[in-house]
Amino acid sequence: QVQLVESGGGLVQAGGSLRLSCAASGRTYSSYTMGWFRQAPGKEREFVAAILWSSSIGRYADSVKGRFTISRDNAKNTVYLQMDSLKPEDTAVYYCARRDGSYYYPSDHWREYDYWGQGTQVTVSS
Repeated sequence: QVQLVESGGGLVQAGGSLRLSCAASGRTYSSYTMGWFRQAPGKEREFVAAILWSSSIGRYADSVKGRFTISRDNAKNTVYLQMDSLKPEDTAVYYCARRDGSYYYPSDHWREYDYWGQGTQVTVSS
């Protein structure tokens, strides 16, 4: 099966930056969506960003639009989340996920994703 491994989390001050990576291993389909979700203490899982692998069409939650950038590297089978201008409310465990299938626009619904990574902690202090 497909395995997803996140890395790059850590502790950063407000206004700082982090880049998360999600490396995929195993066989994959040619058409799929890669997404980032997060879950903060006492909160439900929420959508952050997603990208269609083949076309690089992206989608962002309103709360991160203009601050976060999602991208992918075909050769490395890796998706990235560049996080700039971080805020304390960005503190959460960030999860990488994959949704199989061909679509015109990335999904923001976590229930529609098929595979999940183990998560990486992002803590933003002030």
